[in-house]
Amino acid sequence: MTKIDWATIREERLGDFTVSSLPPTLELMALPHAVTLFIQKSNETDANVKELGEIVETDTGLTLNFLRHVNSSFIGLRNKAGNVKQAVSLLGIRQSKMFIVTHGMQAAVQAQKSKLINQDFFWNASLQKALFAREVAKRLKVDEDSAFAGALLQDYLLPIITNDQFEDYLDFVSKRDQQPVNICDYERERFGWDHAMAAACLAKRWHLPDDLVCCTTTV
Repeated sequence: MTKIDWATIREERLGDFTVSSLPPTLELMALPHAVTLFIQKSNETDANVKELGEIVETDTGLTLNFLRHVNSSFIGLRNKAGNVKQAVSLLGIRQSKMFIVTHGMQAAVQAQKSKLINQDFFWNASLQKALFAREVAKRLKVDEDSAFAGALLQDYLLPIITNDQFEDYLDFVSKRDQQPVNICDYERERFGWDHAMAAACLAKRWHLPDDLVCCTTTV
């Protein structure tokens, strides 16, 4: 598999742009507590399956979804997991973290009501993009998990940002024929940044893996 220097790419893409560069009125959501703890613990060099499993088990919804994911035909593991610790062990810490992060972000965003976006359609479209990215990564022999998670979360802040900057995005929708084809081009012209860049900055603040931060910025 091709080795990529994600830390350098992250620095090049984000530069001096930080969360403080975003509008002060923008209320960024927080990750569920169990997800935050899982990220912190999994980043430690002595992280172990038992401790990580116990963190997941503090959140019933996360536990059920994680076990369902690990035991699904999509993952295709030969042995089924009977509990969270077995699930983390079978899937591996890195892949477990990818799922925990994407699930946590999605849950945090879905908890917010969107004035402009139908979240059911939104996440379905994001999943289709993620599946496509995964297939491309497979053919290119690069990290499929990062490609899938990055594509799934590339637009995750849109339901939040479109609420805060509602009139600007309403203008983009109502005058579609007069606007740039790509919404990111419109955002960069209007705000000086785009939603993918904002998402990457927040992901960095959450101490997410550099590969996921970088994949989030790609549009």
